[in-house]
Amino acid sequence: MSRSTAAPPRPGPPWAALGAYAATRLLGLAVLAVVAAATGKDGLHRLSGRWDAVWYARIAEHGYGYQVTLPDGAVHADLAFFPLFPALERAVAAVLPVDVPTAGLLVSWAASLAAAWGIHEVGAHVAGRRAGLVLAVLWGVYPTAFVQSMAYTETLFTALAAWSVLAVLRGRWILAGALCVFAGLTRPTAAALIAAIGITALVTVVRERRLRAPVLAGALLAPLGWLAYIVYVGVRQGSATAYFDVQSAWGNSIDGGVALARFIAGLPWPAALGLCAALGLLGWLVALCVRQRQPLPLLVYTVTVVVISLVGAAYFGSRPRLMMPAFGLLLPPAVALARLRARTAVPVLAALALASAVYGAFTLLGSGPP
Repeated sequence: MSRSTAAPPRPGPPWAALGAYAATRLLGLAVLAVVAAATGKDGLHRLSGRWDAVWYARIAEHGYGYQVTLPDGAVHADLAFFPLFPALERAVAAVLPVDVPTAGLLVSWAASLAAAWGIHEVGAHVAGRRAGLVLAVLWGVYPTAFVQSMAYTETLFTALAAWSVLAVLRGRWILAGALCVFAGLTRPTAAALIAAIGITALVTVVRERRLRAPVLAGALLAPLGWLAYIVYVGVRQGSATAYFDVQSAWGNSIDGGVALARFIAGLPWPAALGLCAALGLLGWLVALCVRQRQPLPLLVYTVTVVVISLVGAAYFGSRPRLMMPAFGLLLPPAVALARLRARTAVPVLAALALASAVYGAFTLLGSGPP
């Protein structure tokens, strides 16, 4: 399925894909509003005033320097959160008559449309316009897609990653590297995008038997944002490993999957069996991506995001959310659905959208996402 020649730029936004994606998110918000009203809870607060959203808003308002000491002695510092999203929150709040939490929602929602557009373009480049449309919709009905409506960084990071991957596919190396710089200022998962650009650049050099300046420039640019923040934390804290120490204090160290294995082992056997089945489905999707012969930058990015999400010691409930930017996982089912007639594909996507919306509403109004 990999294409060796770059597809020509397409004029204007893909309105059908953006409209269909927006419909999935509006459905999610509508179901959240109905369930919130029925239970007497504040749905809007659940989108902008809980979990990571609170940390980003605090950074936007006061800068870095806040930390919490838990009863067990663990220290959670705001340096674990990368700076681009709170910087955008602060900028929007300064320009528009809204508070910082609301600005976070506006940034996230705008970024979600940019992400859906970029995902559509990648899908269209690899498998055709219809598959690109379905791919964007599938990303909007991902089980934890409710996070795409929250003041979280998933949409901003995915937008930057999708457009960066597309830039590599179109041979625009410097643009890909520049977008990766901003992705590296958004989430630590940018390491997957850096790897995708670097490995693709290396393969390109070997295949062409020459080093072109744009390829070198893109590969050198790619890690600068991620490295800049790691260095900033190190200088601020006076330790070269400071950022990783901060993450470790949050329980986010890399343990090679030991925490995941222990979590599964501690579950009742029906739950453990179900989780193993889910992991088996994940492995099958990865295998399908390989069999589909996805372009190298997309495949490396997707697989690395999945690996990063599984080998860390983070709370298990956050892992599906951490894998959500790996939109390449959805390309095999997108291609399969795109081959069906509309009278079959549309009801399937509508059912998935409703299921995702209901799951999101009850999750948000319950304990919420970590």
